[in-house]
Amino acid sequence: MARTRVSFDSAGIEIAAHLYLPDSEAGVSVPRPALVVGHPGTGVKEQTSGTYAQLMAERGFVTLAFDAAYQGESGGLPRGLEDPAQRIEDFKAAVSYLSTREEVDAEQIGLLGICASGGYSLAATGGDHRVKAVATVSTAEPARQFRFGADGSQDPAVFQALLDAAAQARTRAARGEDPGVLTMFPATAEEAGVLGGEHGIEGWEYYCGARGYHERSAKFLTWDSVDKMASSDVFRSVPLIGPRPILQIIGERAVTAWMAVEAHQAATGPKELHRISGASHVDLYDKREYIDPAIDKLTDYFTTHLTK
Repeated sequence: MARTRVSFDSAGIEIAAHLYLPDSEAGVSVPRPALVVGHPGTGVKEQTSGTYAQLMAERGFVTLAFDAAYQGESGGLPRGLEDPAQRIEDFKAAVSYLSTREEVDAEQIGLLGICASGGYSLAATGGDHRVKAVATVSTAEPARQFRFGADGSQDPAVFQALLDAAAQARTRAARGEDPGVLTMFPATAEEAGVLGGEHGIEGWEYYCGARGYHERSAKFLTWDSVDKMASSDVFRSVPLIGPRPILQIIGERAVTAWMAVEAHQAATGPKELHRISGASHVDLYDKREYIDPAIDKLTDYFTTHLTK
């Protein structure tokens, strides 16, 4: 398996990516099925999306893991902006890029989104008929998670307070002042547990601790990300995916599973909701005892659907 640093344009923003080629493809122009792999919110391509891209390349797919615009090594200002429309555009731009590669069969391109990219990949597929199949792992829809919490039970006042803070930040920016940023994690795992239970602790351990820390994972969002998400609903595009197929892989213990269920119910074509026994949402980021069966399922799925 060979990994190469590449870049491509997404609505005028340079996107940094890693292209993974199966061993048999390194230096050989034989068109293969290809996958675009997107990372979780505030993540980078060197974390879980890179893991999945590498493992799927080892299974024979050309894969592309990229940093979202405004994040990681990709361009765009302000840093840390989470713009749902741009995130969807990044996936479509990645498909365009893969379509130009001689190693790729442009008629056999699929999307694989993890966590937040799960929601964005579904929306991108709904609007882009070049995508022949889509799969997600630990599906999350960022706007829903901000509005309703990871488990769907958040007090509505929490999001209203975030909108208040976002409005105040816009006013500060208009005055030429520093608008500040929304920090996504508290100082310690214990504090994360108070705020978000086991899910909060696992997220902190992955992004802030030794478990998955990466220096380019910013772990913050600009405040205007909040009001952009207030009017976003990427699941609106799910009915447009049919008759193309959808596979969603979720952990049996994932508190976020309700979002995958909602997307599943909205799908109009072939669909499957596959649960990994014993896994939480974050377990599917990095624990091989859960990732390996997910990779097996993804391999079977994309082998079946990315064929002529």
